Amino acid sequence: MASRKLNVLVYTGTGTTLSSVRHCIYTLRRLLGPNYAVIPITESVLLKEPWAPTCALLVFPGGADLGYCRVLNGEGNRIISAYVRHAGGRYLGFCAGAYYACQRCEFEVGNPDRGMEVVGSRELGFYPGTCRGGAFKGFEYGCEKGARAARVVVEKGAFEGVSEVPAEFRTYYNGGGVFVDAEKLADKGVEILAEYGDELGVESGERKAAAVYCKVGQGAAVLTGPHLEFSSNNLSRQEDVPGYDDLIEVLAADEASTTDFLKACLTKLGLEVSQEASLIPSLSRLHLSSINHEEVGELLHSFGDIIAKDQGEEFIRGENDTFHLEKPETRWSMASLGDALDPKSSDKALPKDTIPDQNKIIKRIVSHEEAWPETKETPYFNHAVFYSSLQEFREKDHKAEHWGDIFMYGEVVTSTNTLLEKNSSLLSKLPTGFTLAATTQIAGRGRGSNVWIAPPGSLIMSTVINHPAHLGATRPIVFIQYLAAVAIVQAVQGYGRGYGDVPVRLKWPNDIYALDPAAEDGEKKYVKIGGILSNCTYSDGNYQVVLGIGINTTNPRPTTSLDALVDRMNADRAKKGQAGQLPKFRVERLIASILTRLEVLYGEFCRTGFSKGLEEQYYRSWLHTGQIVTLEAEGGVKARVLGITRDWGMLKAEELRDDRFGGILRTTGKVWALQSDENSFDFWKGLVRRKV
Repeated sequence: MASRKLNVLVYTGTGTTLSSVRHCIYTLRRLLGPNYAVIPITESVLLKEPWAPTCALLVFPGGADLGYCRVLNGEGNRIISAYVRHAGGRYLGFCAGAYYACQRCEFEVGNPDRGMEVVGSRELGFYPGTCRGGAFKGFEYGCEKGARAARVVVEKGAFEGVSEVPAEFRTYYNGGGVFVDAEKLADKGVEILAEYGDELGVESGERKAAAVYCKVGQGAAVLTGPHLEFSSNNLSRQEDVPGYDDLIEVLAADEASTTDFLKACLTKLGLEVSQEASLIPSLSRLHLSSINHEEVGELLHSFGDIIAKDQGEEFIRGENDTFHLEKPETRWSMASLGDALDPKSSDKALPKDTIPDQNKIIKRIVSHEEAWPETKETPYFNHAVFYSSLQEFREKDHKAEHWGDIFMYGEVVTSTNTLLEKNSSLLSKLPTGFTLAATTQIAGRGRGSNVWIAPPGSLIMSTVINHPAHLGATRPIVFIQYLAAVAIVQAVQGYGRGYGDVPVRLKWPNDIYALDPAAEDGEKKYVKIGGILSNCTYSDGNYQVVLGIGINTTNPRPTTSLDALVDRMNADRAKKGQAGQLPKFRVERLIASILTRLEVLYGEFCRTGFSKGLEEQYYRSWLHTGQIVTLEAEGGVKARVLGITRDWGMLKAEELRDDRFGGILRTTGKVWALQSDENSFDFWKGLVRRKV
């Protein structure tokens, strides 16, 4: 079940500045999506979690590298070094992140009276020399007075095979260093990628290296003094800094060249860069509809005590988001249209200079009380196909009756889970089976700090389940994620005639895997194509579960998709001379299939608990029977997976020991219930045991 490294991890802990972090994440998501998940992590994650096996790139942004040293010297740097030197990892350091990765840091030497002098060795030593700064005079912590548009001259010969590499450009600089004597370190794996084109305020050696590539053991690092990741679009005007408006204009003029250079640096590190930097799309309207049109009005009527009126317009001011309930007569007003096209105009409290806080942008809900949305309104989602599919699957299984009746869809949303779970006043009004779906998420959530990549082509949905609290003891909500996993597999394989052999499986506790269609014939390699996220709150005698599901349906990135599985099956059928080709999946139909299967399974669970029958359905699709695991949190004890416990849904395993003579693992007679230590990168790396 080896998987491609898909995570780009951006350090956001002690020592970083908020502006550097936000610019870094914003830019990397534009350049690397949808091929990678760009995830913020803290020092706690670096020190305690097994992040390295799934990490394609570790990024340290700007800030103050003494903060990095304070929390990561010793064990943290040992982990980072092992990831790069021995595991073939990649490291990218901007400004402070570059100082931190050099053998020695010299900053503002000779200016102790300004309180900024920093001199000393550094543990990582990816650049086997000194980074000296500031390269230009005038830096001040916490302000823009030392910022400038630094001229950078590119060493194009360092980017063999990369077509779009600028000769020179101007980019944002504020306090970064120069890599001293870089031209003398070629025999130690150092390549100069670019030089400063302006006179420096410090000694640099023969060349003025502004960015370097360092071969480090099995891995590599790119370090840069200037802030290549800063976008002029996200810089604020500084009235107290003379000439700052001109600086922004200069940077804007060279924005494309800076982006091309950063893309070339990422490519040199071995990452797959998007050919065109994608803009983070604006949020779209949310369309509320129902299989029975009158139910839309009934739901809106139930919102009565949470609706506030302002100048005749109706708003729901949730705990995390504000929703505007648009009236048909004002829906296409020029003011409303202008706000929709310019998200910042919907957020008068936001400073104009920052990356928009999407949570503060007003979300617009359009209610469809007489007809379903027309395809021109929702070009990426056909409501007629969804509702007709819902009826079709219900006719096949009469135990499914209501889930999906009331449905809301948005082409671009922050996160379907966040919009529901983080707005408890709205959530408390929603019936079981209410579902919110989207085509694209720009702030999708995964377990812990993980981000589920959600490019167009993914199935993205969150469903509300009001689980009665009095059932909590005998029908624990932990099993709902297991029911969802079973429902997804059954929905895919029950999509239509011929889909029963689509090779999808479950990975405990909440991932969907598929047999990699790109693997060699006969090779069984499984890759992740989906995940489940379950959040829970309590209200009025119910555990309110928001069950989020994401599945790669038609999109081939970042791993593979259901459509790719169908292509492989069709190719195999053609080789065997079998007539007929299976149609590709439609997201609308698949959502309907999942909802009907989930409603049936949940109903059975409420009646009988996690019965033997449900357990057997779960095991029929999972990957782990007989799997040997190592309990790293328990000193390396080995255990064989038997199943899950039917009381609280923990992993059940029998302890093993080595036979001293035959080298065979034998049981000790002890059976353990295993649970995770809430590790957010790999559930199987943090298992802790409880005897049963």
